[in-house]
Amino acid sequence: MSIYIDVSAAVHARAGLGRYAESLACALAALLPTRCALFYNAGLHKSCLPPALNGLPSRRVYAGYKPWRMAVWLGHLLGFHFDPLLPDAELFHATEHLLLPLQRIPTVLTVHDLIFRLFPEHHKRLNFWYLNATMPLYCRRAYAIIAVSEATKRDLMRLYAVPTEKITVIHEAAAPHFKPATAEQIAHVRERYGLPEHYILRVGTIEPRKNLERLLDALQVLQRSDPTIRLVVVGSKGWLYERFFKKLHQSELRYAVILTGHIRDADLPAIYSGATLLVEPSLYEGFGLPLLEAMACGTPVVCSNTSSLPEVGGDAAYYFDPRDSAAMAEAIGEVWRDSDLRETMRQNGLMRAAQFSWESAAQKTLAVYRSLVPNLL
Repeated sequence: MSIYIDVSAAVHARAGLGRYAESLACALAALLPTRCALFYNAGLHKSCLPPALNGLPSRRVYAGYKPWRMAVWLGHLLGFHFDPLLPDAELFHATEHLLLPLQRIPTVLTVHDLIFRLFPEHHKRLNFWYLNATMPLYCRRAYAIIAVSEATKRDLMRLYAVPTEKITVIHEAAAPHFKPATAEQIAHVRERYGLPEHYILRVGTIEPRKNLERLLDALQVLQRSDPTIRLVVVGSKGWLYERFFKKLHQSELRYAVILTGHIRDADLPAIYSGATLLVEPSLYEGFGLPLLEAMACGTPVVCSNTSSLPEVGGDAAYYFDPRDSAAMAEAIGEVWRDSDLRETMRQNGLMRAAQFSWESAAQKTLAVYRSLVPNLL
């Protein structure tokens, strides 16, 4: 009998969801070496598992992303169960917002956020329609729910009336390879990506909720006193990103902003380490993993004071109101100019990041499994 973890997001490298699925699966495999198995939708192009997950037993389906999501939803609505896909399963863990319709198999659902409900204008219409219709159903059908933050738990209770005893908060963590890089490693990524010696870093998908237009306004204010300031934006295009690029290309800031697009995961620690500071201007985050990744690399963090971000950053981060570009500029500028403050934040950040680990997350997740499968040793 096997515990199945859905790692579809990791197979298709879907930003934070993929990092969560891969990191948790690796940590759980170390705790359950003979019971841990993987499930994933390989897609029509038959995508493969990430190297870190190779060797674990797995089962897969081959379906397009949208047809598969519709099939899962219709299975719930029409009473079709997918148990034959997992004939030896004793538990199934959905690590993204897609819960298989299973009849005899206990299920755990990880909920990362309910941003589609909080900011519907920042989602594509079809995606909003699907999530708005399915998430209440998936939350009801799951035997247990894992929320990645207290902020997400509060949203589940407020928006879907999920009872508190059904939800367990289990924080994410930075992967072990996020640590301060050497001078040689930093020089290498500077050359590879054309980065300046000093820069503000922002990491994550480009989409409206990330509040990058106000970050451009803040950068414009900062440039009045220091025209040498540069912003490096690491991340792929998400959705509804056109306004950001239009604003950037129509402004003088186009020479001050470096867009790297998606980069190799192995290069990220050095890019974090080479930054003067990380800024996270997002309006809302279910967790905010880049904060911990930056802190683990010794990079000061300046971020929004909303949603889960203070929960993650604690006393180690410097905060601002994300809807106030002047306040954002003031907070960034204070940290940018003060080397003593940055050193204090660096030390506090390293200690803060060390309080989170995937080993701890896996142990707490295993406790949720055991509440549903009592004979799981």
